[in-house]
Amino acid sequence: MRIALFDLDHTLLPHDTQALFCNYVIKHEPWRILLHGLFLPFALLRVVRLVSTATAKRAFHSYLWGMPVEKLRKYARQFAGESVDGWMYPDLRAELMRHRHQGRVTILNTASPSFYAQAIAEQWEFDHWVATEVVIGERVPWLPKLDGTNNKRAVKIGAMERKVPGVKDQSPADKKDSWGYSDSSADIPLLEYCGHRILIHPGRELKEHFAHDSLTVELKPKRPYLTKLGNMVCAVRQVLGLYPVRG
Repeated sequence: MRIALFDLDHTLLPHDTQALFCNYVIKHEPWRILLHGLFLPFALLRVVRLVSTATAKRAFHSYLWGMPVEKLRKYARQFAGESVDGWMYPDLRAELMRHRHQGRVTILNTASPSFYAQAIAEQWEFDHWVATEVVIGERVPWLPKLDGTNNKRAVKIGAMERKVPGVKDQSPADKKDSWGYSDSSADIPLLEYCGHRILIHPGRELKEHFAHDSLTVELKPKRPYLTKLGNMVCAVRQVLGLYPVRG
């Protein structure tokens, strides 16, 4: 079983999809921007490391508070087709199609919340998806619980091996002909799982970790910003619902 693993945010597209989804929802329901006030204390506590990343992620979803689950699913499907699809890097779209054509099992493995990660995976016809499982119920609660933990770092490996049949039983030859794509040093365990690694706009830590690996290459598709500050400005605009929907 040969696989091709893809991270999502800043890997398949140049943005954080949590902020992009917020942008999409607020464009449809502008009043929800007021609910960001519920998240602000958690954001400040996260800066001084008094709350965990997982707790901050739960609190960020405050803008969805009270939304019926059917409406959330509808927005997720529309978001995947109208916004995320428009922002996907053409280079990465071509890579995904190449692996599909060559018979590899394609897996989206992301820390993004499951309620839209599934819609994105279906939009791009991934064979499987793994994400941070968020418990919603009939309506989005103020602090939705996680079913398990944040799907990040080595957690991605365990979750993938549990959820995707055959991954845990890969032979050494299968792993040698498997591919991993990510922009983040947090995904070093995921990248090391594969024989071939593609680093998307990698930072210093990620580049240094694989500096002497001949099977690791860098890919730098064009982004709509030039610097980290530019990326932050984009994210702020997205959280406020002031960003374009399509790329």
